[in-house]
Amino acid sequence: MTTPTGGRPPNKATKAARAPRPRAQETRPPADEVATAAVAVRGPARRGRTTPEPATPVPSSRPLETLPNVAPSLTPSAPPTEQPSGEHPALDSYDSAALVAAFVADQARAALAVQAAAPQLAAAVDAALPRLRRHGRLIYAGAGTSGRLGVLDSVELYPTFSWPRERARGLIAGGDRAMFAAIEGAEDDAAQGAADLRAQAVGRDDVVILIAASGTTPYVLGAAEAARSRGALTIGLTNNRGTPLAAACECAIVLETGPEAISGSTRLKAGTAQKIALNTLSSSLMVRLHKVYGNLMVDLRATNAKLERRALALTMRASGAAATDARAALAASGERVKVAIVMLKAGVDAATAQRRLDLAGGSVHTALAPAPAGRRGTTMPAEDTARSGSAHPPVADPRPASARPSGADAGAVTAPGAGPGTGPGAGSDLAADTGPDTVPGVVPDSVKASARAAPRRRSGSRGPDRRRGG
Repeated sequence: MTTPTGGRPPNKATKAARAPRPRAQETRPPADEVATAAVAVRGPARRGRTTPEPATPVPSSRPLETLPNVAPSLTPSAPPTEQPSGEHPALDSYDSAALVAAFVADQARAALAVQAAAPQLAAAVDAALPRLRRHGRLIYAGAGTSGRLGVLDSVELYPTFSWPRERARGLIAGGDRAMFAAIEGAEDDAAQGAADLRAQAVGRDDVVILIAASGTTPYVLGAAEAARSRGALTIGLTNNRGTPLAAACECAIVLETGPEAISGSTRLKAGTAQKIALNTLSSSLMVRLHKVYGNLMVDLRATNAKLERRALALTMRASGAAATDARAALAASGERVKVAIVMLKAGVDAATAQRRLDLAGGSVHTALAPAPAGRRGTTMPAEDTARSGSAHPPVADPRPASARPSGADAGAVTAPGAGPGTGPGAGSDLAADTGPDTVPGVVPDSVKASARAAPRRRSGSRGPDRRRGG
């Protein structure tokens, strides 16, 4: 018998020889083995091998490319920030371009982690504001990278917002020298954290910001316990959920950044997320405390040539004045941008501008608001003006002792166009009625002077009266 092509049909032996040989199935480690760092070597079985290699812990000499693209736990209890990343197991084989791309992409996730924690940050701002208005302090405590970031945030508040140096303190495990050199073992001392915190004489009006990526650093936990025992507000900043630090603090801010591109190196995106969160927290507090006019940094301290140029540019932009007038106002005000702006916009001298700002709790908007017609003035609680963070003292109550109110409102002073609740953190809208602390028939001399200096709209005029007042 022949085939259509003229050949002989294949016999059974020939068919068996030509049949494809079955391939050994690829084996992967079970999920539970991956989770306990026991992984199997992947890949098809070689010819002649009928059983896969058993799952065994990966020795350090095994090539990285044989690892699965899943990060095994270093220990079952290790937090995510301490886990190795499964995205770049062969990181040490990357060229420069690939390394940069990997690190930049990983860092971008830090901003997303902070964005997810925005409600927690806003709650912390609202909780901290009343204490800072009562002249409370910002105190930061951390170890390693976290500690250095806290110190950095604290020292930048003075030149940026004129926040008094004595009201911003940074504590780092190992002391000041740990800013420049790692102090081994310092972060493991909970008792020292508590002692460093108590040495600051922390009280109920203080706000203590505790920073630890792992959320388990003993130094930070010791400081947290000491702060709470003194009645201070505690804000915990950590990169892991469900940590002792988050549980120990009244306000927990969790920045879930996950494993690092270099395993356990939380100076990478965990630190970046902490820096963004600290910037956001302290900047939001300063804005609510009237350290900003619009979005202009008008409470800066011009401590160098660059900041002197910035102060001039800010004064010109906020007031609309020419450079010559802005320079003159800055010189007369002692280089205080807020004072210069009020001088130029209200047409008053430096002393009057400063008095208005003191009475307005540092708010440029309120200091520039004209008094409604027929109003002698309204009250502004002395607590709001004295505790707003201004480096200048509030104006003393000029009324005789017999005419001053008693109780919680004692010491309140009147200001043109300022009503109850117009201190730091409140809106600048004017109250509809005369405040409770305005004494009938008694108008303080300081209020008369400020009222005369306030811009008035003449009948039939198109703009405010720019006459200078005293």
